[in-house]
Amino acid sequence: MLTAGEVAGLIVAMFWAILVCFLAVVLVRLARLLTETTKMVAELSERVVPLLDEVSATVAETNRQLITVEAIAGNMKEVSGNMMQVTGVASTIFAKPLIKASSLVHGLRAAAARRRRPIQGPPGGRRRA
Repeated sequence: MLTAGEVAGLIVAMFWAILVCFLAVVLVRLARLLTETTKMVAELSERVVPLLDEVSATVAETNRQLITVEAIAGNMKEVSGNMMQVTGVASTIFAKPLIKASSLVHGLRAAAARRRRPIQGPPGGRRRA
């Protein structure tokens, strides 16, 4: 039969064997994980480089288009300023004389309407002599 010390040694040896097996499984899985991670990083770098080139080209084209849009906006500002001046000139040439003519016609109509009305005496029936 085994003594207590031998049984304790056997249990410790079995525990260490199980622990070593468990650690071996963990290390194998960790090695697989590192291998897969390395592959993924390599694939990602293969995809990122062309993507960055495309982004760079897109940014360059966007900057070129913004310069064009800026030129168009400047031209539109100039055109709107010219239209404002043309509107002011048209207002001076046409609108002000038209307003004055309509005021004159209104005044003449009001004066003609007053002339057509019969003259009424002051209140109370008295007339001036």
